[in-house]
Amino acid sequence: MRGRAFQRDSIARELIGAILVLIAIVGTTALLLLVGGYAVDSGLAALWRGSLGSWYAFTSATLVRAIPLMLTGVAVAVAFRAGVLNIGAEGQLLAGAAAAAAIAISLDGLPAVVVMLFALIASAIGGTAWASIAAILRSRFAVLEVISTIMLNFVALHGVSYLVRGPLQEPAHIYPQSSTISDAVHLPRIVGAGRLHSGLLLALGVSVVAGWVLRRTAAGFRLIAAGESPSAATSAGRIDVMATTTLTFLVSGALAGLAGGVEVLGVTFALYENISPGYGYTAIAVALLARLDPWRVVATALLFGGLEAGAGAMQRDAGVPSTLVTVIEAALILAVIAVGALRRHAAVPDAATTPIAV
Repeated sequence: MRGRAFQRDSIARELIGAILVLIAIVGTTALLLLVGGYAVDSGLAALWRGSLGSWYAFTSATLVRAIPLMLTGVAVAVAFRAGVLNIGAEGQLLAGAAAAAAIAISLDGLPAVVVMLFALIASAIGGTAWASIAAILRSRFAVLEVISTIMLNFVALHGVSYLVRGPLQEPAHIYPQSSTISDAVHLPRIVGAGRLHSGLLLALGVSVVAGWVLRRTAAGFRLIAAGESPSAATSAGRIDVMATTTLTFLVSGALAGLAGGVEVLGVTFALYENISPGYGYTAIAVALLARLDPWRVVATALLFGGLEAGAGAMQRDAGVPSTLVTVIEAALILAVIAVGALRRHAAVPDAATTPIAV
């Protein structure tokens, strides 16, 4: 009975928290519109129309944007839980996108299912390979992954630029992009859902499995223990912290790379410059707001996907700069960090007032 009551209380707290977040978003948006001199009613209406105002907006805009955010959000959440500050999901996504495009184009002519499968596997391998650079620098030379992954993001960005203007450029050499991937290799669309593709099922599956691994398996326990206290995990738990964190780093890169492959096969159908509008960076916000829980990442990815979709509608229909949504996202993250700090502070008893048991 107590367990069920605790579960009900937990669900109630989650619902209250979600409602408060939505209220905060609406309130912050209205305030920023007012301060910026924009019409609050038309701005909020455009945000609604672009994200949730119709079935097409929800499926073809919000959900399509949420797919890469789910995959990269889980990638960041898993890494952060292990104490690995992987800020390089953007670069790993780009590496995965480039690998997927290269394989899909070079294997054109083989059975579509085979090409699609190989392209997705290649995207995960590409992300893993890109993350392995920072992982090796971290394990062998104690280079902070925050620095190395940020730098590698720019290397990946310029690497994609080189590829679409060089080895992978389309045959006419007119546009800075690769050849278009064959229609048969595109990820299947979900019937009745506009542009929404089956990558959604893959992203949901990854989120569910990742959450289950963290909650129910020995590998998940080792990962969390290594992130919470490396010294305690080594001495008391006899956990190889370096091996655990390195493996987690590589898995995180694979998931971010997979997001790039899904984006190429499901949305862009070619590799080109600026293929990602910053999904890897937004993923950090997605993961933090989800409190590094892969299951909660599904909800926060939908939230940020809706904000991104609504931002375009606000700029198009109400003349409101889309950067306003970036300010809202930043404010959400600051609020989450502040609340987390307050919770940790409240959880630590004051040594001066705590009675000593005799």
